[in-house]
Formats: sequence, C-alpha cells, structure tokens
Amino acid sequence: MVSVVYQILAHTRDGRVSVTWTRKMSPRQGSGRTPRYGFVYGSGMQGVPWWGVVSSAAAPVLMVGGWTVAADLQPRFDPVSETVSSLAAPGATDRWVMTLTFVVVGLCYVVTAMALRPARTSGRLILIAGAVAGMLVAVNPEHPGDPYPWPHIICASIGLAGVATWPAGAWRRGPAVPWALRPAVAAAAVAVLLALVAWFAVELVTGAGQTGLAERVAGAAQALWPLTLVLSCSRRVRGGTRVTPVLGLKAQAAARPSRCN
Repeated sequence: MVSVVYQILAHTRDGRVSVTWTRKMSPRQGSGRTPRYGFVYGSGMQGVPWWGVVSSAAAPVLMVGGWTVAADLQPRFDPVSETVSSLAAPGATDRWVMTLTFVVVGLCYVVTAMALRPARTSGRLILIAGAVAGMLVAVNPEHPGDPYPWPHIICASIGLAGVATWPAGAWRRGPAVPWALRPAVAAAAVAVLLALVAWFAVELVTGAGQTGLAERVAGAAQALWPLTLVLSCSRRVRGGTRVTPVLGLKAQAAARPSRCN
C-alpha cells in the first residue's frame, strides 16, 4: 500500500509553486526509507511581476477611454480630423479629462518599463523618457491661435519618438528570450510604430483631414506593444507548467554511498 502526503510551498518572489510529497515504500521496493519527491510549476509571467501586467494592460484602456470621454464632453469635435491634444487645450470643455489621461498613461508606461525585467535596460530607459515627455505634454498644452506651440511640439515629439523606438533598445538574443524581444520582432515593431508616427506627421503638415485618426492609430499601437511584450514573457513548458522532478534532501543523503574512514 502506498501513502502520499502533499505539501504545497508558494514562492511569491518569483511566482513559482513547488509541490512535494512523501512516498512510503514497501519492503519489496527498497530498504524502507521514505524518499521525498517534488515538482516545480513555473509561474505565468517569466520575470514580469503582476503589477507590470496590470500597468501594461491599463495603458491602452485608459488611453482610449480617456480620449473617448473627453471627446464626448465637447460640444463639437471630429475625432477623425482633430487631435487629442486639442482636448486638453485651454478653452476645451473639461480639459482636465485629457490632461489627466496624459499623466496616468505616462505613469503606466513608467511602471511597465520598471517591470520589464527581461528587456534590456537601455530600452526600458527610452520608454521611461518617452513616458515622461508624454506627461509633460499635459503641462504644455496647445494654445488656440498659436500655430507653433514649441513647448508642446517638443514634448510631444520626444514622447512619440521614445514610445515608438524603445523596442530597438530592449531586444535580446538567446533561445529563452520571449518572442517579442527577439531582434527581428523588435525591428519590425519599431518599423511599424515609426511608420504610424510618420503618417501622423504627414497629416499634420499636409492637413489632409485625417490627423486625428492617424494620431489615434499611432497612440493605440504604441500603448498595445508593451502589453504584447509582457504577454510574450508568458512561457509555458510541457503544456503550461514546468515540471521538474526533485528528490528530497533526505533521500539524496540516503542515496549517497557511505564513506568508510
């Protein structure tokens, strides 16, 4: 008869859970010693804490929700042709909504950058720089009648460039690297994000009538990429769990050959 005793130990720091059990062997199976075995189950997110997952998921939701609510509060607003910056400009109705959105989304980027431990430090710092510049947009709004609000233009340009190019500094090499951090994927992400920013810039210069649409598409893509990278850090081994047989310390000691002095 075999009796099994389960013991669950949660390692909250790295998110792993180990399950160990004791199996009592019959005299026919061995000398009567009681070896201990265990499995180690890998966590869902490799190297990304839970608060990084929350911040990366909150950024696109807060961004889209913020500019949608701010636009609905305006008496007249065309989201296709008008920029989100105009929603935070002096004279806009309840402009604090879009101003707060700039700040909160920027904070989400900063928190996500701090949580992205699998990424290289240079890329994370670029993301933080872009996020801070984006938050400075809130304190340097557009002004009606001013065609060149340079403080706003400088902060917005640095923010867009940082949030679009940070994957170029975050990539890594190696078989265990999450797919979104691999060089080819990072290069493709930067190319797509920069192309969307270029579309927005062309719309600003030419006034083709889709400035707001281009800005929203670029902003949403920039907000979704950190979330995509965080999700790519979810590594599942052997059908969703990493299973590693571990022989208990007592059994290991018993299995060692005795030394005669």
